Amino acid sequence: MSRVAKKPIKIPSGIEVKLDGQAVTVKGPKGQLGFDIHPNVQVVEEDGELRCSARGPKQGDIALAGTMRALLNNMVDGVSQGFEKKLELRGVGYRAQAQGKVLNLTLGFSHPVAHAVPDGITVETPSQTEVLVKGIDKQLVGEVAAQIRAYRPPEPYKGKGVRYADERVVMKEAKKK
Repeated sequence: MSRVAKKPIKIPSGIEVKLDGQAVTVKGPKGQLGFDIHPNVQVVEEDGELRCSARGPKQGDIALAGTMRALLNNMVDGVSQGFEKKLELRGVGYRAQAQGKVLNLTLGFSHPVAHAVPDGITVETPSQTEVLVKGIDKQLVGEVAAQIRAYRPPEPYKGKGVRYADERVVMKEAKKK
């Protein structure tokens, strides 16, 4: 069996998990998330824990059990603590400003970039060169952060662009004559 799927998910106090067939709903202080479990995976709630197991002996089903367990764990973590990604803007004149559901970026183009923020995500700009993407859905937080980074990924010669706070950009040496 999958090593990941063997580990149970502890449900913290204040979190409500509802199993309805293959549909799982998780409610917490930060919000509510729903998900449909794959038909080849069985989820059981017992003693304040969620346990995932494969319905069949096939290797694909066993791997799916681990995947479903990881997704459920992310849902429980999201509604209890939330997720956040931090982005940095490096470059002369590169700025970010959050205005409601729109993130305005100045990234060295001839035009400003306005990124519409989807529902369930909040974007904060503690300074002009930092962007915090927060939300309860880990996948959506990562996707929005990747979309913002994609406007101007860091380039390898000067390091200018939008990068994750923990990202290490390998710098290239300039061409010599």
